[in-house]
Amino acid sequence: MFWTITVLISAFFILSGYMELTKHPATYPKTIRMGYPPYFITMLGVAKLIGSAVFLVPMFRRLREWVFAAFTIDVIFAFVSGYTIASYGDCIKATVVFIVIMIAYLLFIDIEKRASRKMHLEASY
Repeated sequence: MFWTITVLISAFFILSGYMELTKHPATYPKTIRMGYPPYFITMLGVAKLIGSAVFLVPMFRRLREWVFAAFTIDVIFAFVSGYTIASYGDCIKATVVFIVIMIAYLLFIDIEKRASRKMHLEASY
Protein backbone atom coordinates (compact mmCIF):
# COMPACT_ATOMS: atom_id res chain seq x y z
CA MET A 1 0.00 0.00 0.00
CA PHE A 2 2.85 2.37 0.86
CA TRP A 3 4.46 2.04 -2.56
CA THR A 4 1.16 2.51 -4.39
CA ILE A 5 0.53 5.77 -2.56
CA THR A 6 4.18 6.82 -2.99
CA VAL A 7 3.97 6.33 -6.76
CA LEU A 8 0.71 8.33 -6.89
CA ILE A 9 2.21 11.20 -4.89
CA SER A 10 5.31 11.18 -7.09
CA ALA A 11 3.21 11.15 -10.26
CA PHE A 12 1.24 14.15 -8.98
CA PHE A 13 4.40 16.13 -8.20
CA ILE A 14 6.12 15.10 -11.45
CA LEU A 15 3.12 16.36 -13.40
CA SER A 16 2.98 19.54 -11.33
CA GLY A 17 6.72 20.16 -11.73
CA TYR A 18 6.51 19.53 -15.47
CA MET A 19 3.62 21.99 -15.81
CA GLU A 20 5.59 24.63 -13.93
CA LEU A 21 8.74 24.11 -15.99
CA THR A 22 6.86 24.23 -19.29
CA LYS A 23 4.78 27.24 -18.19
CA HIS A 24 1.65 25.29 -18.98
CA PRO A 25 -1.30 27.64 -19.70
CA ALA A 26 -3.56 25.73 -17.30
CA THR A 27 -1.39 26.60 -14.30
CA TYR A 28 1.24 29.23 -15.07
CA PRO A 29 -1.00 32.32 -15.38
CA LYS A 30 -2.80 31.39 -12.18
CA THR A 31 0.49 30.97 -10.32
CA ILE A 32 1.63 34.38 -11.55
CA ARG A 33 -1.72 35.81 -10.38
CA MET A 34 -0.97 34.36 -6.93
CA GLY A 35 2.05 36.68 -6.85
CA TYR A 36 4.87 34.21 -7.39
CA PRO A 37 7.75 35.44 -9.59
CA PRO A 38 8.64 33.38 -12.67
CA TYR A 39 12.05 32.33 -11.32
CA PHE A 40 10.38 30.89 -8.21
CA ILE A 41 7.94 28.86 -10.32
CA THR A 42 10.87 27.40 -12.28
CA MET A 43 12.80 26.54 -9.11
CA LEU A 44 9.69 24.96 -7.61
CA GLY A 45 9.21 22.81 -10.72
CA VAL A 46 12.81 21.58 -10.54
CA ALA A 47 12.50 20.89 -6.81
CA LYS A 48 9.32 18.85 -7.37
CA LEU A 49 11.04 16.71 -10.00
CA ILE A 50 14.09 16.11 -7.80
CA GLY A 51 11.89 15.41 -4.77
CA SER A 52 9.83 12.91 -6.75
CA ALA A 53 12.96 11.08 -7.86
CA VAL A 54 14.27 10.88 -4.28
CA PHE A 55 10.82 9.80 -3.09
CA LEU A 56 10.87 6.79 -5.43
CA VAL A 57 14.36 5.47 -4.63
CA PRO A 58 14.22 3.00 -1.71
CA MET A 59 17.82 3.57 -0.59
CA PHE A 60 17.14 7.26 0.14
CA ARG A 61 15.07 6.54 3.27
CA ARG A 62 16.37 9.50 5.30
CA LEU A 63 16.12 11.92 2.39
CA ARG A 64 12.54 10.72 1.86
CA GLU A 65 11.65 12.27 5.24
CA TRP A 66 12.86 15.63 3.92
CA VAL A 67 10.76 15.15 0.79
CA PHE A 68 7.71 14.41 2.94
CA ALA A 69 8.33 17.72 4.73
CA ALA A 70 8.90 19.65 1.49
CA PHE A 71 5.80 18.22 -0.22
CA THR A 72 3.74 18.97 2.90
CA ILE A 73 4.94 22.58 2.92
CA ASP A 74 4.22 22.82 -0.81
CA VAL A 75 0.59 21.71 -0.44
CA ILE A 76 0.06 23.99 2.56
CA PHE A 77 1.29 26.93 0.48
CA ALA A 78 -0.86 25.74 -2.44
CA PHE A 79 -3.90 25.76 -0.15
CA VAL A 80 -3.16 29.25 1.17
CA SER A 81 -2.37 30.58 -2.31
CA GLY A 82 -5.56 29.09 -3.74
CA TYR A 83 -7.59 30.54 -0.89
CA THR A 84 -6.01 33.96 -1.42
CA ILE A 85 -7.22 34.16 -5.03
CA ALA A 86 -10.52 32.37 -4.25
CA SER A 87 -9.58 29.28 -6.25
CA TYR A 88 -11.43 26.83 -4.04
CA GLY A 89 -10.80 23.94 -6.43
CA ASP A 90 -7.10 24.38 -5.72
CA CYS A 91 -7.87 24.37 -1.98
CA ILE A 92 -9.71 21.07 -2.30
CA LYS A 93 -6.92 19.57 -4.40
CA ALA A 94 -4.31 20.68 -1.86
CA THR A 95 -6.35 19.22 1.00
CA VAL A 96 -6.70 15.85 -0.74
CA VAL A 97 -2.98 15.72 -1.54
CA PHE A 98 -2.17 16.71 2.05
CA ILE A 99 -4.28 13.83 3.39
CA VAL A 100 -2.67 11.36 1.00
CA ILE A 101 0.81 12.57 2.00
CA MET A 102 -0.07 12.15 5.69
CA ILE A 103 -1.33 8.60 5.08
CA ALA A 104 1.88 7.76 3.22
CA TYR A 105 3.96 9.27 6.00
CA LEU A 106 2.19 7.21 8.67
CA LEU A 107 2.79 4.07 6.59
CA PHE A 108 6.44 5.10 6.14
CA ILE A 109 6.90 5.53 9.90
CA ASP A 110 5.36 2.11 10.50
CA ILE A 111 7.70 0.50 7.95
CA GLU A 112 10.71 2.24 9.51
CA LYS A 113 9.74 1.05 13.01
CA ARG A 114 9.36 -2.53 11.81
CA ALA A 115 12.72 -2.42 10.03
CA SER A 116 14.38 -1.01 13.14
CA ARG A 117 12.87 -3.73 15.36
CA LYS A 118 13.93 -6.43 12.92
CA MET A 119 17.46 -5.04 12.79
CA HIS A 120 17.69 -5.02 16.61
CA LEU A 121 16.38 -8.59 16.82
CA GLU A 122 18.89 -9.82 14.25
CA ALA A 123 21.74 -8.02 16.02
CA SER A 124 20.88 -9.69 19.33
CA TYR A 125 21.44 -13.20 17.90
